Amino acid sequence: MNNLKPVDFSDSSRMTDLALQGCEIASLAAKAVAQGLASGSAALWEQVRKHEEELDILDRQINEEVTAAIAGVSEPHARELLACLKSIIEVERIGDLLLNVANRLETVASRLQAQDSHDLSRMANILSGMLEDVQVAFSTRDVRRAIEVLKADAELDRLRNLVFVRHIENPDNEPRNESFHLVFISQALERAGDHAKNLAEEICHLVSGRSVRHILREFDRPVEQVYLERMRRNQSQKA
Repeated sequence: MNNLKPVDFSDSSRMTDLALQGCEIASLAAKAVAQGLASGSAALWEQVRKHEEELDILDRQINEEVTAAIAGVSEPHARELLACLKSIIEVERIGDLLLNVANRLETVASRLQAQDSHDLSRMANILSGMLEDVQVAFSTRDVRRAIEVLKADAELDRLRNLVFVRHIENPDNEPRNESFHLVFISQALERAGDHAKNLAEEICHLVSGRSVRHILREFDRPVEQVYLERMRRNQSQKA
């Protein structure tokens, strides 16, 4: 387990550092799930448990100190501290979901069919990448990187749906192994992706002050159109 030391929250950047550390730990937990599915190593399930304990410690640290940290700071710093609080809540929930996944896989991973192992491993790797992008987007205030997290979630949904079709609908009436556990695991990984999306949306709001719907509209438009509209707005403000 990482040595998580108490910190002085008088500077909001220290809490931001802890929130970023939480994203990194959650990403490592997701990566351990993917590697455990690929290798069958029982040691990787233990890694997920250790990472979940680390996230619990971070969650307690931020929750216990946020009131003192937010008192007397400027409004921008207060918004960042609240974003850190929201972020660690989302990350801690991801850790809980990954722990549940690891506990089930420890029992059934060796009995999974190849396609199921592949799809679940792919889901865990996507989740790990989403959390890495969240960490970078938060630390650099990169809205574009946060938008990539939102887009990546669609692939998680697709893979979850494939597992559901194989194990619930089973149109070809093929023999399936561990369907109950697989449906639960794929759903848990998809829910973890939803929490990663929440993190990305919080970053978008922190950086821009706008809802993610407005930002997505802007990013979906041609760059030239966005530039011209900004020029018109600037000209009207000067007038």
